Amino acid sequence: MQDYEHKAQYYETDQMGIIHHSNYIRWMEEARMDFLTKIGFPMEEIEKAGIVCPVINVSCEYRKSCRLNEHICIHLEIQHYNGIKLVVGYRMYEKDSGELRATGISSHCFLSTDGKILSLKKVYPGLHEAMNKAIEGLGES
Repeated sequence: MQDYEHKAQYYETDQMGIIHHSNYIRWMEEARMDFLTKIGFPMEEIEKAGIVCPVINVSCEYRKSCRLNEHICIHLEIQHYNGIKLVVGYRMYEKDSGELRATGISSHCFLSTDGKILSLKKVYPGLHEAMNKAIEGLGES
């Protein structure tokens, strides 16, 4: 699966002319939403099925600042998935140089809209199967 690419925008910069640290978390979410779309289950479709996927933990380690107009590629790796919980790792690097800029992890669970924990294997087997196939494919790349 191809890495997600984001072009750093002016509105994402801070007073020092570098990308504000909060944007890396947004980029991780963009990459995760792109992943779900690529496996055939955009977030809108998941939500229509009555499933939400909140963030339960997120962290980011900043290695080197990103700057305006740089193309940042985000490599996504599923670190854990069991149908109830999902842990995603991210490596953000500058496209032209390949230089690593940041790494991150986000943890999620699957809930019904009324807040009850769900097993995708039971309530949305198509998505569960697509996740497992994608994980196998990510492991091969």
